[in-house]
Amino acid sequence: MQRVFPVKNMENKPLSPDQISNLFGVLKARFDQNLGRHPGIDWGDIQTRLEASPQKLWSLSEMERTGGEPDVVGQDQTSGEYIFFDCSAETPSGRRNLCYDRQALDARKEHKPADSAMDMAAAMGIELLTEELYKQLQALGKFDTKTSSWLRTPPEIRKFGGAIFGDRRYDHVFIYHNGADSYYGVRGFRGVLRV
Repeated sequence: MQRVFPVKNMENKPLSPDQISNLFGVLKARFDQNLGRHPGIDWGDIQTRLEASPQKLWSLSEMERTGGEPDVVGQDQTSGEYIFFDCSAETPSGRRNLCYDRQALDARKEHKPADSAMDMAAAMGIELLTEELYKQLQALGKFDTKTSSWLRTPPEIRKFGGAIFGDRRYDHVFIYHNGADSYYGVRGFRGVLRV
């Protein structure tokens, strides 16, 4: 069974100067290696924004710690916020074996997973990718060719007990549905963070 990484408390675990320096090193190296994901964006501007927002920096460290390999994928032209997605080739390894949300977790009578995707994302200070954002991610490369990722589910689907997830098979991106209480070793979730 895939191990789920516990999420640390945001208020009680600020990053140390060494952790911040190491995280910036990892994020900048990934930024430089994947320039096609963020044309026209300058790393210095992102770092300045992150230095002014320790909670967002903590969220990025949690994305990294749980295997998400976060990277900048754009900038909101209205708000000016930089947008980070989990860009790991497969769904983040530290966020698998999760049902969709707390309602689904509470509804399971036996064989409950350790957590839900929505709860874990909230504890990390991030949001699940929507179907639209997931397709934007997939336009940047080939992701989830062996795994799948829960996606933020519209209320009109969730009210019937379902939730959606996406993957890439046969060189095409597919969006599927499943019972929100289901969980699998190859299904996790990808997050988005705006800074």
